[in-house]
Amino acid sequence: MELNCEHCIDHQKSIFNNLSREEKQILQENYQCRFYGKGDIIFREGDRPMGLLSLASGMVKVFKTGVGGREQIVRMAKPVGFIGYRALFAEENHTTTAVALEDSKVCIFQKDSLLKVMQCNFNVSFGILKAFATELGFTINRTVTLTQKHIRGRLAESLIFLKDTYGYEADNQTIKVYLTREDIANLSCMTSSNAIRTLSIFAGEGVIKLDGKRIKILSENKLEKISTLG
Repeated sequence: MELNCEHCIDHQKSIFNNLSREEKQILQENYQCRFYGKGDIIFREGDRPMGLLSLASGMVKVFKTGVGGREQIVRMAKPVGFIGYRALFAEENHTTTAVALEDSKVCIFQKDSLLKVMQCNFNVSFGILKAFATELGFTINRTVTLTQKHIRGRLAESLIFLKDTYGYEADNQTIKVYLTREDIANLSCMTSSNAIRTLSIFAGEGVIKLDGKRIKILSENKLEKISTLG
């Protein structure tokens, strides 16, 4: 469903927020805002990029399908982050799939108009370059984590990552995102059974508390120690 939405441009955290009126007009004339319900696919592996995608609201997981159809989550996006930009600027098809974890709004900026603004505004170009560099750093760290840490360390780091990305509920303990055990496993590069078992062990050790999909961190220090020791 297409929406009339300027939130992606005017959001205080958006790199487009400080554009001139003329530059904003260029983007506004060449973009769409679409609604995706929970579980809807935003783009699939192999699709051509629609443009630069900015998540206006909601939550999105980005995953790569591996051998046997198993998913490996490579990114978790929150507003007002970009998704799918690597393929756009590399002029390649998407190598991942993006799915809405809850009702989400996504703004799609047409490539030619975006490049026009980037050529005129250094801050926008630098903001996108910074997003690339930040994502590359995260990918490098995750590669080391998934290849060198044991199951406990991988799962602990994933919980810390979710906490850092989405924050806490009002109780300042419950992580503000509710993933299935399978998604947690796919984020941590382990089987669902291992994720379920290790979460239960963490709960038994008093590190976390489980309530369905809700995960409450009882001791950040213990969780960080487990992550560090690997």
